Amino acid sequence: MFNWHKKMVTYWENKLGISTYGMLWIAFFKGIVIGLLMYHIFIK
Repeated sequence: MFNWHKKMVTYWENKLGISTYGMLWIAFFKGIVIGLLMYHIFIK
């Protein structure tokens, strides 16, 4: 599974034309958005 994940990350980096650092920022903001959505759905 680890090798499959590495291949998928490399595939998307090449397809989108961004660096690993850019992928980390995308994941960070995605986590914030999902966290805020969960907060608004389950807490409020």
